[in-house]
Amino acid sequence: MLKSMKVRDYMNTEPVTLTPDTKLHKAVDVFLAHRISGASVVDIHGTLVGVLSESDCLRGILNGSYFDEAGGTVGSFMSEVVETIDADANILKAAEHFVQKNRRRLPVMERGRLVGQISRRDLLLALKSFNDQGKPKRG
Repeated sequence: MLKSMKVRDYMNTEPVTLTPDTKLHKAVDVFLAHRISGASVVDIHGTLVGVLSESDCLRGILNGSYFDEAGGTVGSFMSEVVETIDADANILKAAEHFVQKNRRRLPVMERGRLVGQISRRDLLLALKSFNDQGKPKRG
């Protein structure tokens, strides 16, 4: 059986973050270096202010190529409306969110502060460990 069904027990507690003033080309370098597809954007106080995805980066690159401008900043292309999940939420709620909203990751919040990130991969690892602990595997 799973040791817990809470997001906090399976989330990444040290997620890669960016700031709004990070140059877009630097954000792309960070994505490639860390093999991630998106990151939370925080202000100087550590407050979550947005999310930047690979798609946002592509939009910025295309925008720059059309107007002969190089890059821009994360703040210019990030999504400011951010879907989050509470650290004490059940991992099945996170899984449902990923499936219904077609998201890859969610910032994890506790008392209004960013404390981590959970991804589809984190959930798959959690569910695999559940199956490896005696529950029959399907498929």
